[in-house]
Amino acid sequence: MSPAAEDGHYPTFAGLLEREGALAGTSWGLFPDATRGTPSFITPQAVLEARNCIRTGRAFGLDYPADAFDPGMSLKRGAPRHTIYSSHPAHRDDFLDGYYLQGSTQIDGLRHRRADDVGFYNGTPDHRISEGTPDLGIQEWADTPIAGRGVLLDLAGYRAGQGAPIDHAAGEPLGLDLIEAVLDAQSVTLQQGDILMLHIGWCEWFLGLPQEDKQRMREGRRATGVAQSEEFVAWAWDHRLALLAADNFAFECLPAVPSSPYRDSAPNDHGMMHQQLLAKLGMPLGELWRLGPLARHMRGAGQWDAFITIKPLNITGGTGSPANATALM
Repeated sequence: MSPAAEDGHYPTFAGLLEREGALAGTSWGLFPDATRGTPSFITPQAVLEARNCIRTGRAFGLDYPADAFDPGMSLKRGAPRHTIYSSHPAHRDDFLDGYYLQGSTQIDGLRHRRADDVGFYNGTPDHRISEGTPDLGIQEWADTPIAGRGVLLDLAGYRAGQGAPIDHAAGEPLGLDLIEAVLDAQSVTLQQGDILMLHIGWCEWFLGLPQEDKQRMREGRRATGVAQSEEFVAWAWDHRLALLAADNFAFECLPAVPSSPYRDSAPNDHGMMHQQLLAKLGMPLGELWRLGPLARHMRGAGQWDAFITIKPLNITGGTGSPANATALM
């Protein structure tokens, strides 16, 4: 562990960029648990303080059904096939075929992305990222679930209130300026270890399309999301966020904006920020989250935080998992 992090103080993003060699721009070696990543920002005291977000006793499940996105935006992930069988009249059992762990509401694990220039998180060797090996596997967050204060930013509601709804048909990129404007409008202050949820409205929009329009969007490879920028990556790190989640396909906009600073460093991802967030900072991403009902309740209650739990499937070496996320208000 770096001496700079021994007492819980971490360098700014500018400080990360000053690290030498392959460590430049990374959080490698800074956390007490080398494989946990930014969920390490959530201290036991932060979990205890997050209890104050539970005011009414309402609970919200944040996962869509496993087969909700059929078709979805992914060109390879399909919906699972559910089979129920019986060994005798008093027995029922079941199984799933073709179950893509990131086919619906998901959390990306740290082995989901390799940085083209420096490799997997914490310099984990490529040969260790395979079936049956535990390194950086999703089980890290199943054995010790992610739990703490969650903050929802209602980007969709804010833009609708401005008379300029988000343009999902065009796959609108959403800049850091919009995120900061919503923070200010909601009078929300972010704290170290917060689980940040962006309500964009894309999932409900996409699921409401006719099948032929879903297929057209899938083939067009264009989806609303956060615009790629070093400013956003620095902002997320400097706020010590534990996890980033949104109700859209890839958290980021698809395709990456032409001005993405990561087109050279992440050529295999065509300039996306995934490599920066996952492989370099160790910051998990949540995608396709079911945030509409929670956002509408929060809007009515005037409360934008909740106690959030995230319990991935305990699959050794999994690259991602259904989020199994719950919000308690």
